Amino acid sequence: MVEVKRKKNETVDALLRRFQRRFQQSGKNLEMRKRRFHDAGKNKNQRRGSALRREEMKAQYAYLTKTGQLKEESKKSYRR
Repeated sequence: MVEVKRKKNETVDALLRRFQRRFQQSGKNLEMRKRRFHDAGKNKNQRRGSALRREEMKAQYAYLTKTGQLKEESKKSYRR
C-alpha cells in the first residue's frame, strides 16, 4: 500500500493530490481493475456443451425449414 505522510504546512488538497499521484504510479489501480473485471471464461466441458446445443438447434431449424413447418421469412437477424 502507498503511504504518504503530511508535510509541515501542507494542505489536505496537496496531500491528497500527492497520494493520488503516487498511487497511480505504483500500478495498484491497474491491478485492482484487472482483478475486478477479470472474466474466467468457460471451462472445456461448458464450451463443449454449448457447442453441442448450437449444433442441435441448427439441425432442428434446418429440419423444420425443410419440412415446411417454419417459413424462411420468420428468420430473424440479430446482427447490427
